[in-house]
Amino acid sequence: MLEAGQRFPDFSLKNQDGKTQTLASYAGKWLVVYVYPKDDTPGCTIQGEAFTATKTEFEKRQIHVAGVSADDVASHKDFCSKFSLTVELLADPDAALLKALGVPQSEYKGTLYWNRTTFVVDPKGVLRKVYANVNPQGHEGVLLKDITALQVS
Repeated sequence: MLEAGQRFPDFSLKNQDGKTQTLASYAGKWLVVYVYPKDDTPGCTIQGEAFTATKTEFEKRQIHVAGVSADDVASHKDFCSKFSLTVELLADPDAALLKALGVPQSEYKGTLYWNRTTFVVDPKGVLRKVYANVNPQGHEGVLLKDITALQVS
């Protein structure tokens, strides 16, 4: 898995609205990329709702949050509609970014899922912090605190 200090890989992925986003799309801002296993599952819903609820707090600090999973654009759109999520979700059905990041997978009931992992990228595209095996409950608060500290250092 990538480590702090490394350059975040460039990517080209579509969000839930079909808009293509690249690393350059977020230049000049802090970026949180949170990897989650699957749309419309309990932990992933908790995480999406938490980031939606705190979106304004992140924006005040010039931090953009984007979720990434191997689900496709249509699945992301349905997930956002069902739970009124306003956080951006990027579709990586070929797992190009997930593999480039080195995100591990775990098996659950015979199916492989990408492990819940969060990456914090600074405005210059450098990876500043990695959180592995994330607990979705309260993770957004930890991120706000940690990134605020990084911003003043």
